[in-house]
This record gives sequence, C-alpha cells and structure tokens, in this order.
Amino acid sequence: MHRRTALSVSAAAALLVAAPLLTACGSDSHPGAAAVVGGSRIEVSSLQAQVEDVRAAQAASPEGARLVKETGDLSRQKLHGMIFDRVVDQVAEDNGISASRGEIRQTRDEFARQGGGEAQMAAVLLQQQSVAPDQIDGVARRAVLMNKIAAKLGVTNTPEGQKKLQEAFAKASKELRIDVNPRYGTWDDTKIQLAAYTPPWLRQISRTTPEAGA
Repeated sequence: MHRRTALSVSAAAALLVAAPLLTACGSDSHPGAAAVVGGSRIEVSSLQAQVEDVRAAQAASPEGARLVKETGDLSRQKLHGMIFDRVVDQVAEDNGISASRGEIRQTRDEFARQGGGEAQMAAVLLQQQSVAPDQIDGVARRAVLMNKIAAKLGVTNTPEGQKKLQEAFAKASKELRIDVNPRYGTWDDTKIQLAAYTPPWLRQISRTTPEAGA
C-alpha cells in the first residue's frame, strides 16, 4: 500500500519547534518591528492584531477566564508562529513546494471531520493552540506545506527522519537571519524557536497514514 507522512489534527495545529543566539533587534534599528525575517518586517501592529483576535475569541468562550490565564505569553507564542511560518515558506520555496487554495480547504475540512465538526474544531484549536477562528486557514496551510516538505525530503517517523527535517529548517532559519525585538526574546536557529517558548513541532510528525482512498 502506498503511504505518506501526515500530520494529525493536533499536530498540524501546533504548528505552531544550540547555535549561538542571534543579536536581537532593538527599537532604534527596527522601530515598530517585532522581528525581521529575511529582510522583511513583522510589524508589532500585525502581531498585536493576531493577539487581539485570539483574546476576542477567548472572551466569547465559556472557558474564557481560564484560557486567558493560561496564555500569559500569548504575544510570544503568536510571534513564534509568525516567524515559523516564514521559515516553513522558505523551506517550501527551496523545495519547489506550494499550497493551493483547494488543498488548504481540503485540509481544513479534514480537521473538521476529525475534530467533530467545524465548531468543535475551532474550540479545540482555540483551547489547545490559541488559534482564533480566522487563523484556522493559516494552520491548514502550514499543515499542507509541512506534509509536502516531509514527503519531498523523504522524512519518516524515526529519530533520523526528524533530524533530517530539523536540519532543513535550521538551514533555512539561518539563511533568513531572523532578528527579534528584545522585548520578545531571541530566536534559536537550531531549535527553530523563540527563546522561552518551546513548541514540540518535531514530535508532531507523529504517524503515517494511508493515502486518501487507499
């Protein structure tokens, strides 16, 4: 049976993962930037917009007070995701990979099927990964790209396979010369993460599933 590496729903959602740390960018060199990745700025205003979307969704949740309390590092968490997505994009570009709207829609639909419906999926992503409803397509896009990258690189669910994947991401991360505003910490190219925030992204390539219809 032909098989492929695939991400589980919770794995894909996480996506939103020791070299010397890069020099952090100060407000004097990059005013208004939360980070600079590959010469492109991630504006503080863009980061704040993502945080506000999550806070609004949390406020509307029956578990809102608990969710807010448990996500005191939300700004750092969302910045990590924004930077990581750019690293994913770089690895995808290096390997001639893209994600179509149809593939993103199909992956989102699969999340919903596995998660008990659209509403339940959104609730789980908000609770477990601090993903607002209007950010779900971004999670699905990341999953599509990660699966394609894993397939292109021949990554398997083994320590060796995970090391191969990490090396590809570390290489792209270094090439992007990620420079973070010190208020949010520093970026570690080897771990592919913002200091003080540790998403277990490498453990998310957790299972092998048959091709659809196999």
